[in-house]
Amino acid sequence: MPGQASILSSKDERGVLTLTLNRPQLHNAFDDALIAELTTELLDANRDESVKIVILTGAGESFSAGGDLNWMRAMAALDETENIEDALALAEMLAVLNGLAKPTIARVNGHAFGGGVGLLACCDIAIAADHVRMALTEVRLGLIPAVISPYVIAAIGQRQARRLFLTAQAIDASEARSCGLVHLCSPADRLDESVETQVGMLLKAGPQALAACKSLIAEVTGAGQDSATHLKRRTAEIIAQLRVSDEGQEGLSAFLEKRPARWIPDK
Repeated sequence: MPGQASILSSKDERGVLTLTLNRPQLHNAFDDALIAELTTELLDANRDESVKIVILTGAGESFSAGGDLNWMRAMAALDETENIEDALALAEMLAVLNGLAKPTIARVNGHAFGGGVGLLACCDIAIAADHVRMALTEVRLGLIPAVISPYVIAAIGQRQARRLFLTAQAIDASEARSCGLVHLCSPADRLDESVETQVGMLLKAGPQALAACKSLIAEVTGAGQDSATHLKRRTAEIIAQLRVSDEGQEGLSAFLEKRPARWIPDK
């Protein structure tokens, strides 16, 4: 809706900040405006000493369907250089979320696809309602989950990534937990209770200690700033190249036109 904020922000008296993706009519798919808004909110939260914890969730029935396909199709009409700059904005937003000094919780209230899976993989703790389904569907559009790949692979490992990236198979919350994509599953009517349990434990910890833990983990696993900077650029280049490719444009067009892509064999 015109003029509607892409992100809703609310903070309680304990310093728990909830950021809600607010495009429910589009299953909280993100475009350049939402990416910019979420990046700003996250950077503000990192600077705000009163913010102790950040919860990321979605309005309506979905967590996030990933990239808005109409936006992606519009970007595909531009040249590769412009696409790299656009993809870098998404890469920066994910890097900011992943590297936030405050603990982050993904409250996965509904389905997550493509880039939406990347968002939850960037959070420290991911809790999904048990009816939720998730999939990395990019290959069906002639694309790949490039920009989100460092975070998803860190969560599920190379072996699971091979299957889920290549097949675009949807998995339920239970399987997502088994492969490491989410930490906890909860009945939908107890999702807030499950989130609150994690919040309660985090609030008992020293804020500086929590930030130091996150920094330590990044350093020990080799996911520090130098590596992140290289990966942001390289993954943005890869998705930009595919967006402007014949196959990428055909995949996006086929999906939006509700027809099979040309590479799908006739039955």
